[in-house]
Amino acid sequence: MNPLLLRLSSQSTTAERKVSPEQRLGDFTTTPRVIILSALAIVIGVLGAVVALALLRLIGLFTNLFFFQRWDTTLVSPAGNHLGVLVVLVPVFGALVVGLMARYGSERIRGHGIPEAIEAILINGSKIQPRVAILKPLSSAISIGSGGPFGAEGPIIMTGGAFGSLIAQFLRLTSAERKTLLVAGAAAGMSATFSAPIASTLLAVELLLFEWKPRSLIPVALAAVTADAARYYLIGAGPLFPTPAHVAFIGVGGLMGCVLVGVLAGALSALLTLAVYAAEDAFRLLPIHWMWWPAIGGVVIGLGGLIFPQALGVGYSTINALLQGNVAVGTILGVLIVKSIIWSVSLGSGTSGGVLAPLLMMGGALGGLLALILPYEGAGFWELIAMAAILGGTMRSPFTGIIFTLELTHDINALLPLLVACVIAHGFTVLTLKRSILTEKVARRGYHLSREYAVDPLEILFVREVAHTNFVALSPDILVCDLEKRIQDGDRPRGQYLFPITDKDGLLVGVVARSDVKRAAEDKTADLATLRLADIMNGDPAVAYPDEPLRVAVSRMATTGLTRFPVVERDNSRKVVGMVSLNDLLKARAHNLEAEQRRERILPLRIAFPRSRPRPQQVDSESEAEAEVATDPSNESPTEAVTEATTEPAGGSTSEPEADKTTSQT
Repeated sequence: MNPLLLRLSSQSTTAERKVSPEQRLGDFTTTPRVIILSALAIVIGVLGAVVALALLRLIGLFTNLFFFQRWDTTLVSPAGNHLGVLVVLVPVFGALVVGLMARYGSERIRGHGIPEAIEAILINGSKIQPRVAILKPLSSAISIGSGGPFGAEGPIIMTGGAFGSLIAQFLRLTSAERKTLLVAGAAAGMSATFSAPIASTLLAVELLLFEWKPRSLIPVALAAVTADAARYYLIGAGPLFPTPAHVAFIGVGGLMGCVLVGVLAGALSALLTLAVYAAEDAFRLLPIHWMWWPAIGGVVIGLGGLIFPQALGVGYSTINALLQGNVAVGTILGVLIVKSIIWSVSLGSGTSGGVLAPLLMMGGALGGLLALILPYEGAGFWELIAMAAILGGTMRSPFTGIIFTLELTHDINALLPLLVACVIAHGFTVLTLKRSILTEKVARRGYHLSREYAVDPLEILFVREVAHTNFVALSPDILVCDLEKRIQDGDRPRGQYLFPITDKDGLLVGVVARSDVKRAAEDKTADLATLRLADIMNGDPAVAYPDEPLRVAVSRMATTGLTRFPVVERDNSRKVVGMVSLNDLLKARAHNLEAEQRRERILPLRIAFPRSRPRPQQVDSESEAEAEVATDPSNESPTEAVTEATTEPAGGSTSEPEADKTTSQT
């Protein structure tokens, strides 16, 4: 084995011996490094707010240039343009520019941003190319400004994450720390755009961080808060979509309506997800380069905009009108039909744009349609509930959908209905779709990620629970040739593969592996007549302790490259109490999986629903007298008395061991 690796493992185990189990183990593993990351995250939060402002201004600029031929950075809707049939050409031109930028600039600018951020975190070590930080916001501004039915949040998340990653790459940080700063930039961009710091933090946890640890949660939350505070001075205060107040409790009938909204929103979420990737599959069949796909999608956008102009652009004004409850049925149907079609096709073409705002818009339209048949709970109530449910179902992030909607509207009375609808929609898509609209793209690139979080079973099981206490320890004076002969006597290798070497007092002095014995026995230059185990053993082995979690033992195996350790006492590191191997850890994991999947009834039903006992029957005085005679010990028969005497312990002593009693009774 590498001597340097042995020395490092020896130093680590020596340091561990000085720390008591109570001091080592805790709820969290966060170190003071989180303070440094938090300071960097605050800087990234300010930068994220500036990036969000710049992107919004760029979108406003290109929208005014393309549709109104004026130089202005104010966000406006393309619906008020006077281009007539020429409006079809505007999205096509913008899509052509985006395709060229993706082909000759960076392919990473394609898509709606969040899958690309996920891929950068999982596959690329949280490293994003510097040019993406420039090309992504520019391409998204052109795409949305030319009428693309997208939101700004996805590109801002990707752009903020790119700047966070760039800052991290200039510093000497680990991959986990780079990930934290990348996600901090993404959360800062979303927070500054929507004035939703809590939802931005939740989105980071539910979708981007792939962990729930203070080391990442604290910096990300501080970045989101800082960005929201900076937004007040740069963009203005929230909420983005203020709504009229709704009643505090909507009753059982209203909650049943929320269940219906959740089911239908889940169905719409599944339909939209399938439509996006069906469009992508259709584009892959075309015999042309993917650079031209956005232009074809632009044609669909232009035709849709000609039919229904409100479907173009981010649609913030339409979302606000839906929440006020003053949108005509024709507009609602236009959003549900036209907006859904052009959004699915254009997103499947690979152009640049976000998904949150379109989902809010389509969810609001679904709520507006359901408001025609559901009980009236106030203006915009069902639109609000359906918006959140669509987010919970499509993004598979129900808590983000709930809090995001609350922060957009500041309507805290809607919390309970939001929870019902979002959870139902989330459950619907979880049961009907394997992947979400955000993770399907990552999966199609050959990668897998899980959205489920759980405590690692190896974290709650200890070495003492799986270690073998029946093991063979050897003397250092044993000859190698003798041990090699004994090992080879068997038909196949069985038993131990690592032997602790102990002195005459039974204290550990080293270890030797079967492979070491075999290698030494085959060494032609060695004098096997005098070669002892003391000459080939590892005198400073890596060890495990009974009171440490299996996760620590697994990590030590990964660090040292070893798969077997002697288990020694914490207070006396030379006292061997057992052996543990990788196979033991795998068996513990398999046992835990079997316990999770085993179905069993702990309490029988008769305990919860006991049978009615029969009422005692009344007996006459003569029967009572007979019963007394039968139960009186003085009326015992001689045969019964002899039998009872022979089954008692001799002398009638009560101080005999329990085993002797059992034997005598048997």
